[in-house]
Order: sequence, then C-alpha cells, then structure tokens
Amino acid sequence: MHFVYPAFLFALITLAIPVLVHLFNFRRYKKVNFSNVQFLKDIKEQQSSRRNLRERLILLSRLLSLGFLVLAFAKPYLPSQNTITPGQQQAVSVFIDNSYSMQTLNPEGSLLDEAKRRAKEIAAAYSINDRFQILTQDFEGKHQRLLNRQEFNDAVDAVKISAQSRNLQQIVSRQLSLLQTQPGSLQQAYVISDFQAKATGLATLKPDTGTQVNLIQIKANTLPNVAVDSVWLVSAVHRPGETEKLVVKLHNYAAEDASGIPLKLLVNGTQKALASYDVKARAIRQDTLTFSGLQSGWQQAQIQLQDNPVTFDNQFYFSFNVKDKLQVLLVNGGKPNAYLRAAFSSDNFFSPVVTNEGSVNYSRLSAYPLIVISDVKSISSGLAQQLKSYVSKGGTLAVFPADGADLVSYQSLLQPAGAAFPQKLLTEATRVSSLNIQNALFKTVFEDVPRSPDLPIVKKYYQLSAATQTRRESLMDLPGGQPFWSGYKSGSGKIYVSAVPLQEDYSNLPRHALLLPILFRMALLSGHDQPLSYTLGNDAAIETVPLQVGDKQILKLTKDNQTIIPDARQQEGTTLLYLADQLQQPGNYQLSKQDSLAAIIAFNNNKLESDLTYMDKSALIGLLPKGSEVWQPGKGSMSNTVTDTNFGLQLWKLCIILALIFVAGEILLVRLYKTGKQQQSSQA
Repeated sequence: MHFVYPAFLFALITLAIPVLVHLFNFRRYKKVNFSNVQFLKDIKEQQSSRRNLRERLILLSRLLSLGFLVLAFAKPYLPSQNTITPGQQQAVSVFIDNSYSMQTLNPEGSLLDEAKRRAKEIAAAYSINDRFQILTQDFEGKHQRLLNRQEFNDAVDAVKISAQSRNLQQIVSRQLSLLQTQPGSLQQAYVISDFQAKATGLATLKPDTGTQVNLIQIKANTLPNVAVDSVWLVSAVHRPGETEKLVVKLHNYAAEDASGIPLKLLVNGTQKALASYDVKARAIRQDTLTFSGLQSGWQQAQIQLQDNPVTFDNQFYFSFNVKDKLQVLLVNGGKPNAYLRAAFSSDNFFSPVVTNEGSVNYSRLSAYPLIVISDVKSISSGLAQQLKSYVSKGGTLAVFPADGADLVSYQSLLQPAGAAFPQKLLTEATRVSSLNIQNALFKTVFEDVPRSPDLPIVKKYYQLSAATQTRRESLMDLPGGQPFWSGYKSGSGKIYVSAVPLQEDYSNLPRHALLLPILFRMALLSGHDQPLSYTLGNDAAIETVPLQVGDKQILKLTKDNQTIIPDARQQEGTTLLYLADQLQQPGNYQLSKQDSLAAIIAFNNNKLESDLTYMDKSALIGLLPKGSEVWQPGKGSMSNTVTDTNFGLQLWKLCIILALIFVAGEILLVRLYKTGKQQQSSQA
C-alpha cells in the first residue's frame, strides 16, 4: 500500500491523546460514610471490571476512528501497472470530437454534450496544480496552451459543432506537439469521440515514449443516412441556353434499404429538377438530371435531400461558369492559319486569339481550354515546357506540324508527354481508311453513320511514332493502322496530334467537312475547368480562375455576413488560394476582386462524417501503442476511472467510512453500555 501524502502520517501521534485521557482519570470522588460497607464493596468490585471493559472498547473505537481519519488524509492506494508518482505535476491533453457526427443523440442527449461532461470529469480527477489542454477538430491556435482547471472547464463549455474532420493520427500528433514542450511534467492524452470507422482511420498510431494515450468512446445510436457523395457535369464547357446533364452520386451509408428519398436541384435559387430515388443498403447509385435555361455567368447550385434524422449532409453545394464566349489560342509560326481562323470564327460562341510562337503570354495559358499549334517550324524549349505544364493540369493541346518542321523540337515536346511525334516525311499518296466513331469527339457529330463515309485524301504525311500505341485514342487511321489523327492522355489533359499540316498540298483535311465539327468538339470537351466543389478542411490550396492582383488589391470570399480574406499566390499561370481553417460553414462563396465578382467557389462538409459506422473496442485497441487504454464509459463518472488508473485503487473513502463506523461505535458504547444500570439491578 502507498500514500499520496505520506507526510500526513505524522498526524498518527495524535493517537496518544485518547490514550492519555484514558490513563489519567481526573474525576474527583465524594466520600460517603456507611455503617456497613460490606455489600457496597462487593458491588464496587463487580462494577469496576465492567467499567474497565467499557472504557477499553471506547478507547479502541476512538483510536481506530482517529487512525482511519489520519489515513484518509494521507490518501492510501494500491498501485497498478500505470500508477504515477504522487505529487508530480501533470500535463493533460483532452481532445473533444466536435464534428458533425457528434450531433447524433443517445440516451444521455447529444454525443457532444456527453463528451463535454466526460472532459470535465477527467479534469476533476487531477490535482488543482495540474495543467490541461483542450483540443477540438478546429485545431485553433488558442488551444495551444495549458490551462488551469477552471479555465479548462470554461473552454469546454464554449465548444461547438464544427465542419472539420481529422483522423486519429492527426489528433494525437497535435496533442503530443504541445505535451512535449513540458519535459518536466508527466504527460497524458485523452481522445473523446464516437470513433467513426472512416473518419478515425486504420493506421496504427506511432508509438511515443512517455505519453499515454487513452481513447474514450461515446456510444451512439445506429441511424440510417443517405447523402450526395459527389456530382459532375457531362460537359466541361457550358453555353447559355443549352441543355445540361448533371450526374448525381448517392450513397446509402446504412445497413437498411432507403426508399423514396426526395431530391431537388436548385440553380441560383430556382428549382431546375426534381426526383425521388431508392438506394440499396450500403450501396451507391448514380443518376442523371437534365436541366436548361441558364444565363451566362457564374451559377450557384445545390442538391437538397430530405433524409431524416441525420440532416447535416442533406445539402450538397457546387458552382460552375456558363461562358458567353470561349477563347481558343491559335499559335502559328508567323503567319495565321486561315483554315483555323475561319473554323473558329464561324460560331459566335468561339473567340479565337491568334498569336505567333514568339509572343505567347505564358501566364495566361491556363485561361484557354484549347491551344492549337500549327505551322510552327521549330518549337522552343521554353514554349515546350510551358505547354507540357499546361496539359498536365488539364488543358488540351492540338498539334498540326509545319511543312519542313524541325522534328527534333516536336519530339522534345511530345515524347515526354506520352504522345506520338512525327518521325519522317512520307510522300506516298493514300487515303484515310477508318474513322473511329466510338471516340467521344464524334458522339454527337453523326445522326446516321454512312456505310462508306467520305474520308480525307492524303498526298503526303509525317509518319508518327508507334511507341505510345497503348495510350492512343484513334480519330482517323491510314491503311495498316498507321495513325493519321490521334489523341493521347497526358497528366490531367490531352494532346491531339495530326500527321499532316493544315495545308492543301498535304491533304484535303483543311477543306473537309469533318474538320469543323472535330475542332468544335475538341474545344467543347476540353479545358481545365474549375472543380465544382471543394471539401472543408481537406483542400490545402484552392485553384481558381487566373487573377492578377496588385499590391493594393485584395481578394475576398463572401457568404451572407461572413467575409474571409484568403492568401492568394500565383503559380505557373494559375491563382491558388490558401484558406487554412478560416472557413467553417459549407455553401457557395463569392470570390471578389475589389468590388467585382471573379468566381463562385463551393465548399461541402467532409463526407467521412456521413458514414455513421463506428469502430469496436478491439479495433481501437489495435490502433494504440503499448500502455494505452480504450474506455467505453457507462452511466458512472469518469473521474473515478481516471483516478484508479493514475493512482491505483483508492482507499481514502474506505478509511473515512471506517472512521465514521468507529465514531458511531463509540457513541453507542457511551449511550447504551451503562454500568450504573447493572449496579442497580444487582442491588435489587
């Protein structure tokens, strides 16, 4: 047995006080004369033996009651494996999960309310001199300091639901980063959460010497839940008034089938589509919504579900831009290609920008969904590097080699990007033998494909390399499977390479009926379009439309009454926004430069919170290093559990109970054990 305050055992010397009281009897006796004292002497001897027994019992009761009282103040305990040294100051970090899933109810109320109560119970188990850190999903800077118990309790009361979601390793690493700054203190970390399976993560925690990590799982009721996992538009480029197709991906996270889930699509506050869906248990369902009637400009859209009782993920926000004009960059070798200019000028929706190879504005390349290279004899290394970066980020590049082209420069551009490059010029006349109508570019070109289509006639052409045949998407082929016009995926973008320049002495492609629809479809399906939405807390950098910001100009993200000034950086022709943890609420935010609207950026909650599947105790134990524990508290207080863990089996309460018992025994002896009554009975 050990003591928390062993110095208090010196108080046991007070046991001498009742002993001294019993040894010295200071009572004065009155002398009474009797004629015959023989009978009184017999009674006195009999009474004296009984009085001695009574006084000894009273003395024993007083000694035991006083002794146990002293022991109670010394706080005895039986040590366990994890018992700490009493009296040493401790630094305790308590994480309270305040993610959306903690809104779920259990018999004790909301999970967050129970988590806050458990945090206070943990703090109550420690000494008044110990220091505490509170940590939440927000990872706020104000929580990176140690508090006393009262400050800690006040901070716990201020915790509210947050849109952030962190995995267990991130949480523990954050706790240890503060605790390790207190080398002279004992260190303990507590994580109070419902421990959702996906949000927690399956990676075993990295072991850390000197710090014990305890997981406290708050039990939640199992609830059904259906949420929108993601959405995407079929077309990358959106034109005013055209029909749009939106693919919606619904996810049923529950173990029961969901039927008749109402879904509504709103664009700029106007309802555009309405549907109802059945989703099998633990299944994903995709469906397409069709809508139209959009005006040019940025569109604020959202999907609304009616799915109770879990409602925090019933909205999914997204945004996109309907362009009034689509710019296409035409790069030439000094003289504009008349066929390309005429093709893109035939439709008012396209706005061709013509420039020569030496005047390309590299900083604006990302603003063009399609770049066409034609009649450039030699591609400079700088232009090649910028074009490869443009394609890797989602841009589309169409290459028509020049007459008398420097084939080495074309190889340096195309080969590293995984595309075929012209190897040599062949002067033999031939004809395109096949047309790949399964290619996405031809999807809406033909109403009815003729059996013998009129295909381009070729007078001479460049033989394209065959090293990338496995990645090739054929548009047109020459006899023998030789590529005439093919597409190649490169990074997030695509490169289309033609075997002939757009000159009539090479082929009749410049005047062929297929050229115009292919170029149009290439432009409409191309482009580095802004993502429809981002996830709160998961995206370190937000890529938006290219913006030139001066020293005195600022960018602002605005939603309702909330305004945020992000950190804007220019990188390779794109604008990146860094938000840190400034955004806390999902929705469509307006990005403004000064007072003009630059873009609409949508943010949604982390979908990991939608899966209300929880880890069991054995799975959590498997994530922890040796010496850590997993607790699933019931209705009792966590204070006793923490105390027993830190200081072993506490015996001070037992000592107080025993002290009270012996005080009660002393009272009974004094009141009920009367030797005078026995004396009177003997005389009778």
